[in-house]
Amino acid sequence: MQRIIKIEGGVSRMPQCRLAAPVDFEMCQDEHIAIVGSNGSGKTMLVDMLVGRYPLMGNSVKYDFTPSNRPLVSDNIKYVTFCDCYGGDNDRTYFLQQRWNQMEIDEETPTAGDLLEEAFRQTGDDTEERRELQKHLYELFRLDALLDKFIILLSSGELRKFQITKLLLAMPRVIVLDNPFIGLDADTRQQLKELLKTISKENALQIILVLSKSDDIPEFVTHVVEVRDLEVLPKVTREHYLAHRKPFPTRVLSKEMEEAILYLPYNEHEYHAQEVVNMHKVSIRYGNRTILRELDWRVMNGERWALSGQNGAGKSTLLSLVCADNPQSYACDISLFGKARGSGESIWDIKRHIGYVSPELHRAYRRDMPAIRIVASGLKDSVGLYVKPSEGDYGKCRFWMRVFGLEDMEERSFMKMSSGEQRLVLLARAFVKDPELLILDEPLHGLDNTNRRLVKDIIETFCRRDNKTLVMVTHYQEELPSCIDHHLRLSR
Repeated sequence: MQRIIKIEGGVSRMPQCRLAAPVDFEMCQDEHIAIVGSNGSGKTMLVDMLVGRYPLMGNSVKYDFTPSNRPLVSDNIKYVTFCDCYGGDNDRTYFLQQRWNQMEIDEETPTAGDLLEEAFRQTGDDTEERRELQKHLYELFRLDALLDKFIILLSSGELRKFQITKLLLAMPRVIVLDNPFIGLDADTRQQLKELLKTISKENALQIILVLSKSDDIPEFVTHVVEVRDLEVLPKVTREHYLAHRKPFPTRVLSKEMEEAILYLPYNEHEYHAQEVVNMHKVSIRYGNRTILRELDWRVMNGERWALSGQNGAGKSTLLSLVCADNPQSYACDISLFGKARGSGESIWDIKRHIGYVSPELHRAYRRDMPAIRIVASGLKDSVGLYVKPSEGDYGKCRFWMRVFGLEDMEERSFMKMSSGEQRLVLLARAFVKDPELLILDEPLHGLDNTNRRLVKDIIETFCRRDNKTLVMVTHYQEELPSCIDHHLRLSR
């Protein structure tokens, strides 16, 4: 049987990228593999080894990409990482409010259509069959409406669709997708699963999925490889893995931590407004594109809202108005905490009372600094930390890091953490100032089953405190905490 990828006793030459035991791995013809494991278990290290990112000691990775005649490994294996779907490591000039500041865009900024057509032409294979695939992908992801949109203005879900389309247009022999379904609405998730199944049957294409949610394994996957505590376990069939996996926890937050959150001392400078958010006939337009049209929305103190809608429906744009990240917010009829927008308060006055996490924040936070300083930046509402925190501030940071299971990672560099660990750090950053309004935009992105349950426990406990209001966005209904009592759905 043809072995597409084979590793025997693989050990990285770079100590910082080395797993706990030598790696044995093989992917055979017609196999599609899901790599699963908890946050920080070593999944990304394994994939970096498979795609040849790190040289190995002794035996190197063996490839057989037949029937492909492309000579380079990089042409035959395409890998979309979690960070790629948030903009990528090359997106160094991105800043948090950039998506809503179109005046910052220069003439050289490419559109999504420009980049997709460039990816198509780079293969040099402009056949009718590939043009049909391109058309099918555009229809599946509804990309026709995005082709003239600048790449930096795409929502996190739209950016994920763009990256996956760009990868599939290259038609490699093997594709590796890191958590491809998160951030996509339910219909698109199902259609993407069907598309991957169809393409893999019709072409010499094999698929590796890296999944934090082990309940997200599509039916076309034939085998599962689990990575546990930096050790790669033997490959098993999908059916064997599903039959023997551990049941999902029903509660993770300890009683001790629950009580510690509930009895935190309150801030003497809190707002106590009965009306937290009031929007009247709010409309947002960019050129000919209308994002929100005459929206009325009222959020009262103590309410817990779920905000839903398809990718690109305007959910993040709506939240950017609340958080004062969108310059158009000052031209709209918006009141926060009982105060009309533009009545004299600064952006920092507003943010002091809001805890916030989102894909845009994760995309902007490419800071190689200790995790505790990332958490501390939430006290100053900055991306980065420019004021030295007091010992009291660090005490608050350590408390919330302990709540999120990060107590041993204070000095760990943010950029050397797994994507799931980074998300936990950013969540601790959102909670650290005990905000009156908590805005969580896709907060469980990249989290494993245990950490998803932990974060839900923390949200539910936090919302039992007085004077706390919640707005949460997710495309997975099962991720919503039990305290949700109001819903708002946006349509494009």
